Formats: sequence, C-alpha cells, structure tokens
Amino acid sequence: MDWQHTDANDFAFAEEVTVKGADAKAATKRPDIVLYINGMAVGVLELKRSTVSVSEGIRQNLDNQKKAFIQPFFSTMQWVMAGNDTEGLRYGTIDTPEKYYLKWVEEGGDFATEPNTLDRHLLQVCSKARLLELVHDFVVFDAGTKKLCRQNQYFGVKAAQDFIHRREGGIIWHTQGSGKSLTMVWLAKWILANRTGARVLIITDRTELDEQIEKVFTGVSETICRTKSGADLIAKLNDTEETLLCTLVHKFGGKNGEDGGDEEDGNAASKVATKAFVASLRNLPKDFSAKGDIYVFVDECHRTQSGDLHEAMTALLPNAVFIGFTGTPLLKADKQKSIEVFGRYIHTYKFDQAVREGVVLDLRYEARDIDQSITSQKKIDEWFDAKTSGLNDLAKAQLKQKWGTMQRVLSSQSRLEQIKNDILLDMNTKPRLMDGHGNAMLVAGSIYEACKYYELFSKTELKGKCAIVSSYAPNVADSKGETTGAGDTDNLFRTVYWQMLAD
Repeated sequence: MDWQHTDANDFAFAEEVTVKGADAKAATKRPDIVLYINGMAVGVLELKRSTVSVSEGIRQNLDNQKKAFIQPFFSTMQWVMAGNDTEGLRYGTIDTPEKYYLKWVEEGGDFATEPNTLDRHLLQVCSKARLLELVHDFVVFDAGTKKLCRQNQYFGVKAAQDFIHRREGGIIWHTQGSGKSLTMVWLAKWILANRTGARVLIITDRTELDEQIEKVFTGVSETICRTKSGADLIAKLNDTEETLLCTLVHKFGGKNGEDGGDEEDGNAASKVATKAFVASLRNLPKDFSAKGDIYVFVDECHRTQSGDLHEAMTALLPNAVFIGFTGTPLLKADKQKSIEVFGRYIHTYKFDQAVREGVVLDLRYEARDIDQSITSQKKIDEWFDAKTSGLNDLAKAQLKQKWGTMQRVLSSQSRLEQIKNDILLDMNTKPRLMDGHGNAMLVAGSIYEACKYYELFSKTELKGKCAIVSSYAPNVADSKGETTGAGDTDNLFRTVYWQMLAD
C-alpha cells in the first residue's frame, strides 16, 4: 500500500461477500459489507435494522471469527464493525470482546452535520485518508492483543503532531483510564518513524509508572532502555545507540531506589530525590552534547516537573521539545505551574466527556466527617511526661514535632471503628452492595492504616471478602513512626499484611 499518497491506492467495498466455511459442515457466511484496499480486505461491517441491537452484529462478527466458520477470512482484517441507524457504529478488531467495542465520537469536522448517526460515523472513520491513517498509525499488538485507538487518542496524537511540526511543546490532558499510555506509544512511534534523527525520552516519578511504561512499550515490540541513574542517562544521551529511553527521577535520591511508605514521607523523599537528580544532571562531562532530535515525554507532569528539574532538563537538552502528560484533576496553582513550564494544552479529554462516552465510570463523592475528641488532656500529658522523663525540653519538643499530637494516637482506633461500622451499614442497606452486585473500595492513609482496616473487617461478616491492594513492597523500616507504645505495629506487619499476601 502507498501510505503517503491516498489516491495512489485502489479503494473498494463489496456487499454480501460469500465466504466458504472451514469445512463442508460449516455454514457459508456472507458478511454484509467488506472494505478493500488494493484488493486486501481490511474492514468488515455487519448491519442491523434500527429495531435490532448493534450487539447482535458484534456477536455475529465474533462467531464468524471462530475456527469452525471463516476465521482465515479475518487474517488481514484491521477494523471489525457493526452498526444500525439508531445506535450508530461500534468498532473493534480481530478477537475484540463485545464489551471492548468502541464508539467513535467526533463533534467537529466535515461530517459533523450528517443527520444519520450511522452514516456520520462511517464517513468520519472510513473516509479514504482517515481509514488509511488509522490502519497504518493507530493499530498495535499490546502483549499479543490487537488494539485500535479511541477517538481521544487519535485526536490527541494528531494535535501533538501539529505542535511537533512547529517544534512547540505543551500538555496532553487525558483523564485517567482513557488510555494515556497507548497515546504515548502511538505518538512515540510516529515521532521515531517520521522525524529524522529522532529520539524519545520518557520521564516518570514512580517506580510502578516506570515499570508500566517499560511493559507497555515492550508489549508493542518497541525496544526501550531504562536508565539506572542520572549519570547513566547522561551517558545514553551522549551516545546515539538508544532511540527510546525512560528514566525514573525519584529513584536517584532515595535509599536503594525505594518509594516511601506513606504520602508525607514519599513527598519528602521525592523532593530530596529530585534535588539529587538535578545535581547529577548538572554534573556534565566536558564532551557532553545530547545527540539527535530529542522529544521529552513527562508523565504526570503536574507533579514530576518542578521548576528546578525543568530548568536542569532544559539546560541539559536546550533544543528538545517537552510534552507533558497528565490525567489528574489539577488544583489552580498546579494547573498554572504546568502551563508555565510546558506551554498551552495540546489536547484535552475531560472526565465528564469520558463518562458520557462510557470510557470510564462516574465518580460520586459523599463527604462524611468522623468527629474526634480527647477525653482527658491531663492523662495524655501524664503519659507523655512519663515516657519522656529522661529527656530535656528540647528533646521533648522535637519528639512532639516528630510524632504529632497524642490526639491522633489515642483517637485513631475509635475513628477506624466508626468508619468500619459506617461501611458495614452501607453494605447492608445500599441496594447495589447488599444484593451482591457491587464492590466497595476504601482508600487508607498508609499501609499501617490499611492493615488496621483489614484486621477490623476480618472480625465482621466481611471476613474473607476483603483484601489490601497496593503497589507497596513490604519493608520493616517503613513501620517507623507508627508504633504507639503497645507493640501493635510490628504485630500488624507480621500477622496482617504478610498473612494477607500469603492468602
């Protein structure tokens, strides 16, 4: 196929194409419409009446792909579609389960005013140039599973291409769960294929994100190099061998590259690590000169790229184009800072739009306060004086600052009990929870707190139905600062978290 010149290809479609079954016993199939480019079948469409659900067409496509029917016919197929006049078009590719079929939503463009829903979708997706581009640039095998793009991924990449042609950076803001990692993949693949001497560097600030990026790119058969340190990154940039790199900022300043156990410690470690990474970037060898045309992707850019880090990176790579990716709702200050660092928005795909299109589930928030109070300030003071009798005033003040107030220690158990009881009430009164058709997710403030919740729920009717979900890797050192004097912290780590992992 001539991917660069649309009109140089021969486009055709055929109706009721007769395809013989795999053997004499298998029924002959007749797909409603088959799309051909240069004689090769690249798309198939099953049509249904307005009164028949589009799901029937999807299931018909899935049946046809079975070995007993016309599976070989789908060997060159890229887009597998079904539609009717009321629901419009749904699309997937070979072996796409019904629940993952997508809907193309495009509010603007040349065909936005077409009144018939199915016709509008077909014109938007199957116009010659668009179809050729979708097949060439937006189909990947992700760990062996063939995947197509959603429209937000397509338009995000297309908008970024325009920015790149102008050598302008910016921000791609796509809500969480909308496929940001694959958007990175498609944009990186396009850059490496279409920009002479191009190299792509991806920056993350969490170990699990760094690993995820590596798995995603490896899954689509792209070789990506994970740098081990700031010095290693500089060495790789000073060489020409690696064209696709990823680096983890916050591993370079932390002990053994481990993430912190809780948010407060994690943020502090993050700042220390960022400073260490910035320092390593400024310690350049005399012969350093970043090779190639470099494009920097910054994941979770609202928190990763601080002022100092961005200054160091731009000094290290003065000619690079920086593109920030995020899907996190931003506070006003974070939003303004991100725009100042990266530039204007390249493309946005907001949460409410993703909910309307069924890409993500809606999130509803109900605030519930847990009232806490200290029953005896005098007893708390006596307890603290007894425990610190051998310390001077300065040491006592430092200990208070480190541990916080005793209110947190003494009220914690009762607070968690109240939350547990409130959840149990919901589990027995809320329709979607009490009838077994829904699940509940509770976000804890620390691993220690999660263990406490797990222990509490294990003594209720929910025993055996709870689990802790975390990317945290257990480390005894992370229990520091949690002990209350009763020895329950170590007990929790040994008998709760470890036991839960063993189960």
